[in-house]
Amino acid sequence: MHGNIITEDKRTYTIALVGNPNAGKTTIFNNLTGAHQHVGNYPGVTVEKKEGSFTSRGVTFHVIDLPGTYSLTAQSADERITRDFIINEKPDVVIDIADYSNLQRNLYLTTQLIELQTPLLLVLNMADVAKSRGIEHELPLLSDLLGCSVLEVVGHHNNDRQKLIDAIISAIHTDKPSPAVKVNYGKDIESEISKLTDLIGKNGFDPEKTNKRWLAVKLIEHDADVISSNTNLQLSAAVEKSTNRIRSLDGDSPEIIIAERRYGFIAGVIRETTLSTSSSRQTISEDLDKVLTNRYFGIPIFMVLMYLVFQLTFTLGSYPMGWIESFFGWSSEAISGWWELDSTSLIRSLLVDGIIGGVGGVIVFLPNIVFLFLAIAILEDTGYMPRAAFIMDRLMHKLGLHGKSFIPMLIGFGCSIPAIMATRTLDTRRERLITMLIAPLMSCGARLPIYALIIPAFFPMKMHGVMLWSIYMIGIALAVVSAKLLRISFFKGPSMPFVMELPPYRMPTLKALTIHMWERSWLYLKKAGTVILGISIIMWALTTFPVERIGDSSENDLSESYAGQIGRTIEPVIAPMGFDWKIGTALIGAFAAKEVFVSQLGIVYSVGDSNEGSAALRDKLQKKYNPLIGFCIMLFTLIAAPCMATIAVTKRESNSWKWAALQFFGLTVLAYVLTVSVYQIGKLLSIGVA
Repeated sequence: MHGNIITEDKRTYTIALVGNPNAGKTTIFNNLTGAHQHVGNYPGVTVEKKEGSFTSRGVTFHVIDLPGTYSLTAQSADERITRDFIINEKPDVVIDIADYSNLQRNLYLTTQLIELQTPLLLVLNMADVAKSRGIEHELPLLSDLLGCSVLEVVGHHNNDRQKLIDAIISAIHTDKPSPAVKVNYGKDIESEISKLTDLIGKNGFDPEKTNKRWLAVKLIEHDADVISSNTNLQLSAAVEKSTNRIRSLDGDSPEIIIAERRYGFIAGVIRETTLSTSSSRQTISEDLDKVLTNRYFGIPIFMVLMYLVFQLTFTLGSYPMGWIESFFGWSSEAISGWWELDSTSLIRSLLVDGIIGGVGGVIVFLPNIVFLFLAIAILEDTGYMPRAAFIMDRLMHKLGLHGKSFIPMLIGFGCSIPAIMATRTLDTRRERLITMLIAPLMSCGARLPIYALIIPAFFPMKMHGVMLWSIYMIGIALAVVSAKLLRISFFKGPSMPFVMELPPYRMPTLKALTIHMWERSWLYLKKAGTVILGISIIMWALTTFPVERIGDSSENDLSESYAGQIGRTIEPVIAPMGFDWKIGTALIGAFAAKEVFVSQLGIVYSVGDSNEGSAALRDKLQKKYNPLIGFCIMLFTLIAAPCMATIAVTKRESNSWKWAALQFFGLTVLAYVLTVSVYQIGKLLSIGVA
C-alpha cells in the first residue's frame, strides 16, 4: 500500500535526523544524500546547519541533519535548535539514530521525542558492533513498547540505504500519526501533570502547536524556554504549587525524579526486549578503558602515544620527502639550464626562485603532513580521542574548564579553523571564548613544515621525534596556563559539569582512514597551489626588485630589495629573539598562512644565495644559524598570532572584533616575550652557541 501512495505523491517530504553524538548520524546523512548536501549556519547562531536531499520513486526528500544531542532540555544551543526545529517546523518524520551497542543511554533522547508525539522512526545503527558483542533485541516488541517503527542498520553499508528509505516512506504513511506510548512519572507527578494540562491553552500557549502533556512536563521540569514563554499568571502559580508539592512528597526536585522515571522506563524496555547479551562479561572497551583512562596512567599514556605519532611522522616521512626534494632540485637545475647564457632572466628567476623555491619548498613536507593526519585519523576513528579529553578533565577542571574543551584543542592539531568552530559544542559562551582564544596554541598542520625544516637542520636524527613532541607539548602547556589566566581575569564565574560519552573502540576502516587523511592533505596541497603560490610570487617580486642583477645578486644587493628594506626596518625589534632581517621578512608573510614562512625563507635564500647551487634550504640555514635560533623560530611560530583566516573565524564565532584582536595581539606579545627570554637565557648559558 505504501508503495502505491508514495508513487502517486509528488510533494517534497522533510526528514529530520536526530541522535546522540557518536551514534553515526552524519554517516547515515551522507549515505542518504550523497553529494546533494550543503552546510550553513542556523540564523542568529554559529551552530552548523547541514541539509541535503535525495529522490526515491519520483518523490524528493529534504533531509535536515540536526545537531547531535543527548536530550531536548534546551540547555545548550544544539539542544535548543533541535527541539525548536521539531516543534516549529514539524518535519514529516523524525529519524532518531541510536547506537545499538549502547542502546540504554541513547534511548533517553528517544523518550523525549516520544513525549513530543512526533512521527518517529528509531534507527538502531552499528548493528554489526552490537551483534559482535552478543547484543540483540526483539525489534517488533521494542517497536510496540516505544510506539514507533524500529529498524536496525549498519550506517556505512550502501545495501542498508534502500531499507532505510523504505522505512522512512512507511513511517510517513503509517496509520499511527505519532507514538501512542507515554512514560509514567508516578502517581504524584502524574497528578500534577493532569492539573496543569487542564490550564494549558486557556492563555499564553497554543495547544495546537505543542501537545499539552509535553508542555506540562516541561513546566514541572522548570524548562527555561517554556517557563519564559508562559504569560499566564494563573498557570505560573499552579506550576509553582505543583513543583513544591512534588518536592515535599518525594523529597527531591521534579527534574531529578522525571529523569529517574525516564531511565526506569528505558531499563524496563531493555529488559523486556533483550534476546541475548554479553554484558555479563567485561567488554574489550571496558578493559582498555581501565588502563587508558586510568587517573594515574592516562596522561602519561597519552603523551607516549603523541610521541610515537611524531616519531613516526619524521621516520616514515623522511624517505618520500627526500624523493620530492630531489625532484624539485632536478627541476630547478633543468629549468636553469634553459637560460644558461642568460642568468639574469626574470622568467628563470620567477620559475626557479619564486615558484619552485617557494611552492616546492612547502610541497616537500607533504609526506610529513600525510603521516601526521593518518596518525590523528587512527586515534579519532578508533575512539581514543574522546578518551584523551576524558583523562584531561581533572586537569582542565582545575583551570575552570572541563574535558569537553580539550576536543577542539585536539582538533587544532589539524587546523585552528575547525578547532575554533568546534567550540560550538560547549555549553556556555564563557567556555567557548576561552577555548577559541587558546586553540591556536595547539600546533596546526600548517606549522609542521616549519618544524620539519628546522629540526633536521639543527638537531641529530635521534632527537627529531623528541623535539617535535616537545614543541607540541609546549603548545598544550601554554594553552592550559593561558586558559587559567583568562579564567581568573576576563572570564570569572562557575564552570559547568563535564559529561561526555565514551564511544566504544572500533577498528577503523581503510576507506575511512584514507578519506580523513586525504581531505586534510588535499587542503594543504590546495593551499600550496593557491594562497602560497600567490604569496610566493609576491615575495619573489619583493626580493627581486629593484635589484638590477638577478642571477648573481649578493646578500648586500638583496638587502636593498623591497623585502630587504622591510626586513631591515623590523630587524632591531626582532634581534633580541636572535632573528635577522631574513627571518623577519619570512615571519611577516607567515601571517597569511604559516606554511608561507618556509616558502618565503626558501625564496630569500634562493635569490640571495644562488651561488650555492641546489643546496637544500636546511643546509643553508645550518650554516647561517645555530640550534638555539632554530628552536626560537619554532617557539615564536608556535605561539605568535595565527593566520589571518583563523583571526577572521574567531571574529565570526565570537561575533566581536574585540576577542579577535585579543587573540592576535595577546598571542604575539606572549610569543615575543617568551622567545626573547629563551634566546637571552640561552645565550647566557651558551646553549647551542658554536
